[in-house]
Amino acid sequence: MKPQEALRMLEALVFAAPEPLRIKEAAEIVGLDTATTANLLRRLCDEYAARGAGLVLEEVAGGWRMVTAPDLAEAVARLGRSPRQGPLSPAALETLAIVAYRQPVTRAEVEAIRGVHSESALRTLEERGLIREVGRREGLGRPLEYGTTDAFLAAFGLRSLAELPPLPEPVLPPEGDRGAAGRENRPETAERGAPRCRGGC
Repeated sequence: MKPQEALRMLEALVFAAPEPLRIKEAAEIVGLDTATTANLLRRLCDEYAARGAGLVLEEVAGGWRMVTAPDLAEAVARLGRSPRQGPLSPAALETLAIVAYRQPVTRAEVEAIRGVHSESALRTLEERGLIREVGRREGLGRPLEYGTTDAFLAAFGLRSLAELPPLPEPVLPPEGDRGAAGRENRPETAERGAPRCRGGC
């Protein structure tokens, strides 16, 4: 197969795929090895970027997807189309940040950090497919542990968890304000460090 023909086919596959297109899957469909397929996808990405297209290819969650260019977000928003699901509440976003940075994490650990019950927020995140049960903690009651999903990576435009931005350094309280000690463990610290959702969260 000629490279240009393979590029056209890969472009169609990325466009049509409901989830980020895995390189292995794309290679099987196109009939090429994974290394060649990966190189062609990067070439296609570069071609879109070079011509300043309204669509861009990005590598997220172990695959490739096609999205609108970030600088056109305002224009796209003028369509006035409502997302299928409303935005996540501050409580859900706070909980998601804790799971992302502390995983695997139990509900009790999330609630200890947030200081409030978090069953509803965890359930919402599970329903959205952003987190999932990843196992059970050894010990009394063997509580469920939660971790993020590929849908989380895709929603935030991350290729892997290694791309999570670092959390800000804790700020030590000034002398005479020792009551503020421990503020660095407040949940909003994790929320400030979390990436911004690109998928309507």
